[in-house]
Amino acid sequence: MSPLPFKLPQSVLVVIHTPALDVLLIERADAPGFWQSVTGSKDFEAEPWATTAAREVAEETGIAAHGPGCTLADWALENVYEIYPQWRHRYAPGVTHNTEHLFGLQVPAGTPVRLSPREHTAFQWLPWRAAAERCFSPSNAEAILWLPRLSNLRL
Repeated sequence: MSPLPFKLPQSVLVVIHTPALDVLLIERADAPGFWQSVTGSKDFEAEPWATTAAREVAEETGIAAHGPGCTLADWALENVYEIYPQWRHRYAPGVTHNTEHLFGLQVPAGTPVRLSPREHTAFQWLPWRAAAERCFSPSNAEAILWLPRLSNLRL
């Protein structure tokens, strides 16, 4: 597949967490102070959501979503939100909204994180409530607040 000229307005949000519900947040390289969970767009229209989620987790954190002790869960929830104006140039002209599919990824405590320096500059593990408060995105914060109810789902 050749790369798309624009990002598809279909993305994933993956809340990475431990069994104790500590959540991994990563700081955006292009927006210092913006802390978030793993996010990323589909590479092509027919790409399965779970494939996008696993790929983005690996690219952004170095974590293998299907590695030992890891469980990727499709939360079967979607957010539709307006794309921030500073990032609209990445999408085709006229695209203003994105559909975001939510996943949880449980990993063992102490899982190493290897950031993609092009995308993120720092990471931190926080208890779920503190992580929700730290997120810049309201939909990301809301997803983290769902974690205690959704953390037992399996893909």
